[in-house]
Amino acid sequence: MNELRNGFLVISLDFELLWGVFDKVDHKEKETYFKNTRKVIPEILDLFSEYDIHCTWATVGMLFNNNWEEWRSNKPSILPNYKNTDLSAYDYGKALNSPETEFFCFAKDLIQQIKNTPHQEIGTHTYSHYYCLEEGQTLASFKADLKKSIELAKQMGISLKSLVFPRNQFNEDYLKVCYELGIENVRSNPTDWYWKDTQNDSLKNKIFRTGDAYLGSNNKSYNLIDLNVEKGKPLAQKASRLLRPYSNNKFLNDLKLKRIKSEMISAAKNNEIYHLWWHPHNFGNNPDENIADLKEILNHYLVCHEMHGFQSVTMNEVGLLTR
Repeated sequence: MNELRNGFLVISLDFELLWGVFDKVDHKEKETYFKNTRKVIPEILDLFSEYDIHCTWATVGMLFNNNWEEWRSNKPSILPNYKNTDLSAYDYGKALNSPETEFFCFAKDLIQQIKNTPHQEIGTHTYSHYYCLEEGQTLASFKADLKKSIELAKQMGISLKSLVFPRNQFNEDYLKVCYELGIENVRSNPTDWYWKDTQNDSLKNKIFRTGDAYLGSNNKSYNLIDLNVEKGKPLAQKASRLLRPYSNNKFLNDLKLKRIKSEMISAAKNNEIYHLWWHPHNFGNNPDENIADLKEILNHYLVCHEMHGFQSVTMNEVGLLTR
């Protein structure tokens, strides 16, 4: 393992569009939200280019389709059989199947823009926003799902090396399959107790996770040597902080940004890794304000870079540091 001489900022984005929330929202009420999301992604890419930010875009594989016709032809050989059928993207897609809904669910044009932007890694968020801890799903259906993502990515000249488990349902038992299929890095959850059970999310856990965005210990970064490198498994890289969307409560929003900047400077000073993540659709409400928040964070990154040599890297680039 290489010695870590600089701190590193890792940014990973869970790129889902409607596939990440279809079981929670009515798409008819979210048209403006997702139109804003599609507009804001090129703005994020422009900012990343301006500030020389490296980023991993964990992309739901269904977004690689152009339309519903392609989507119907690109089903994995084995589908997940969730006990809770409301979680099935396949059942949902059948009901949603109409040309006017395609912008919610397909984004090959945006994927191409990401690919064409320097220092952007396209990773996977599984093909169907696959829930790895839900009752009824199996290792075989997970493997078929991941294979389909890999297949469609290859058609665009993309080799998938990094994976983020949807809804942070980190499944240790599936890591060997990931590695066998070429996935070398996965994002794991923070070690705080309120991140332990992401499947059965209690109100208590949600309250503590929300509160942690504003108050508490700033010790969210870690050293490269803290990562557990296991032979035959992808490198599990701990998330540090979810960037929550803009809040109209100025006090809370400022507190959120202050906390992130404090954690970044701590990581930079101590030559540690700070892993920030969010969903692009989190910017769907108040897009201008969210972009302004991101710009403030990136300006602070430049300060950390100039003062302490803080570097921006993708998940895959972190993985390369361990080999």
